[in-house]
Amino acid sequence: MSRAALLVLADGRFPAGGHAHSGGAEAAVKAGRITDAASLEDFCRGRLHTAGLVSAAFAAAAALGIDPVTLDSAADARTPSPALRAAARRLGRQLMRAARATWPSTELDALAREFPKGAHQPVVLGLAARAAGLAPDDAAYCSVYESVSGPATATVRLLSLDPFDATAVLARLAPELDRIAHQAAGAARQALDDGVDMLPAASAPLLEISAEAHAAWPVRLFAS
Repeated sequence: MSRAALLVLADGRFPAGGHAHSGGAEAAVKAGRITDAASLEDFCRGRLHTAGLVSAAFAAAAALGIDPVTLDSAADARTPSPALRAAARRLGRQLMRAARATWPSTELDALAREFPKGAHQPVVLGLAARAAGLAPDDAAYCSVYESVSGPATATVRLLSLDPFDATAVLARLAPELDRIAHQAAGAARQALDDGVDMLPAASAPLLEISAEAHAAWPVRLFAS
């Protein structure tokens, strides 16, 4: 296992398409729920403990070798918003392209054939981590970091927030990232024995509702 591969996969410059998505931050900024570093931290913390936990558990489960088709169906069931399902599949398709070029894998090839329009991004992320020789815990870490770094980066553009302040938010959240990644990986190991119903289903209704409203905007900076 090359731990350095985790740096490649988690790098914001990895061409996985995440730069085009705000993780709900654009809608939250417009609604006045994110106005500064403190409210950004609150938003990221809420996202981490809900959508972030779920995504990380699915990424860890895929890295463990749980059937990705079954995982994709379970991810769909945990994503009520059609807009978020579509965004997850767009991100999954782009990540698949980057992952197959970087870490060629028959498992990635098979999933790409099964879902030509894209599987859910966390499932692809976990399979990419597996192809890179990474552990389930690594996949979970990559996923939880993405769940907060995306909104933080987007808010710098949306609010002209000081990048130092946005980075400080991520640093303050680091202990919680550790806990959520550990929890997600533990849930994935339980699912290996007891089935995917054991994976988290934490909900964030406001993210779902905001995503549907955001998808209908005639002009927007981010895709989601």
